[in-house]
Amino acid sequence: MGTAIGTFEVKLTPHPPEDKAAGAGIGWMSIDKQFHGDLAGISKGEMLTANTAVKGSAGYVAMERVEGMLQGRSGAFVLQHSGTMKRGEFHLSVTVVPDSGTDQLVGLAGKLAINIVDTKHSYVFEYTLGEIP
Repeated sequence: MGTAIGTFEVKLTPHPPEDKAAGAGIGWMSIDKQFHGDLAGISKGEMLTANTAVKGSAGYVAMERVEGMLQGRSGAFVLQHSGTMKRGEFHLSVTVVPDSGTDQLVGLAGKLAINIVDTKHSYVFEYTLGEIP
């Protein structure tokens, strides 16, 4: 098992809401990230969000493709996000999509934890590199 730590910057670009989705509190945005540290590279993805009438309660799902170097190994992989917030209490799961690793990251599996302190983003990525199928 490996552990990668570092920071990242993220840019979220909202897409124009669809008439039906806007009324239901559904939003859609593009994700652009730059990773630094043990995972160095970029990612691009898409996110769907849902807001509620209760302040601090929402949900989101996202898929992002990461390209770069993970502790000296190059390749790409896909992260799947699922997050909810209930009146300010946040629950997040970010996992590697099985068999999405390429090049030197074939067989990659793991979970990525995101921390946000004073608008600064950091990550802790617990991963394994399994056998090539």
